[in-house]
Amino acid sequence: MNFASDNTGPVHPKVLDALVCANEGYAMPYGADALMDDVRTRIRDVFEAPEAAVYLVATGTAANSLLLATLTQPWQTIFCHRVAHIHEDECGAPEFFTGGAKLTLVDGPAGKMAPEALRTAIAGEETRGVHGPQRGPVSLTQATEKGAIYGLDEIRALARMAHDFGLPVHMDGARFANALVSLGCSAAEMTWKAGIDAVSFGGTKNGLMGVEAAIIFDPAKAWEFELRRKRGGHLFSKHRYLAAQMAAYLTDDLWLDMARAANAASARLTRGLKQTPDVRLHHEPEANLIFADWPRAGHKRLRDAGAQYYLWSGSLDGPDDEALTARLVADWSATDEGVDRFLDLIRG
Repeated sequence: MNFASDNTGPVHPKVLDALVCANEGYAMPYGADALMDDVRTRIRDVFEAPEAAVYLVATGTAANSLLLATLTQPWQTIFCHRVAHIHEDECGAPEFFTGGAKLTLVDGPAGKMAPEALRTAIAGEETRGVHGPQRGPVSLTQATEKGAIYGLDEIRALARMAHDFGLPVHMDGARFANALVSLGCSAAEMTWKAGIDAVSFGGTKNGLMGVEAAIIFDPAKAWEFELRRKRGGHLFSKHRYLAAQMAAYLTDDLWLDMARAANAASARLTRGLKQTPDVRLHHEPEANLIFADWPRAGHKRLRDAGAQYYLWSGSLDGPDDEALTARLVADWSATDEGVDRFLDLIRG
């Protein structure tokens, strides 16, 4: 009954097997190994982008920050949602790696930037001449930190708006696979065909030990990214161990299977919560994250039984009938039995 985060889940056995195989013998360092050549080709195939620049780093923070630094000048501002991971959970890394670019926060429901709010935010910059920040990239989170998903039309509309101002668009895809299987579209349709210029293709939250792909659809930016990655301390020497994880991820669509499993567990949990008295969902979950309220008594029963999840508001001290907010995240290894036991404990 662990719904704390998809970061808490285990590494898929096939990924561990791939690491063991990669550990045989010798391989050239810094991404010059044969396995990385294969991974680069396979990612380009997945995204239908034969010219894309593809790089691996170990963390989502590195992928997001290095991509944004490649797309941003230090005197610019990055437009993102108020609850975007790059704002709330990366300790100022985007500002650090960009050399001081700021973030302009945009509102919208369920972690999605509202089009008019984005337009207003963009139009509001470059109005003070040399005294104010200049307009920089737009960064979308897919799926959002609230568990919502931008539809393809929404991505196109936001990207078109950014491009109308001459701004590039970055996608934080830490939960890219969960969004993709929910939409039932292709990776290309959710990225460059919709106007995305660069994407962080996540794996750590979806069954990998620790690797993310940074993909830039304009290869003219590739060399700058390489320099920033090295200078920022994110070019792995024994790079084959990153490539081995990503190779296993892409083999036989393991990445999609794991995302489907996580989404299915979340959907089962959602159905059960809807059928439970005194439970209120904040909004309809669209991927593998749920935000919901239920009385403190149910939270106490869950914690006493060892259930793990984040209490998003309040504490366990207080009246039993007071509603508290929880964030629940399902990963690829979540079981039906664990979901059902969790629901039984809420119901008492």
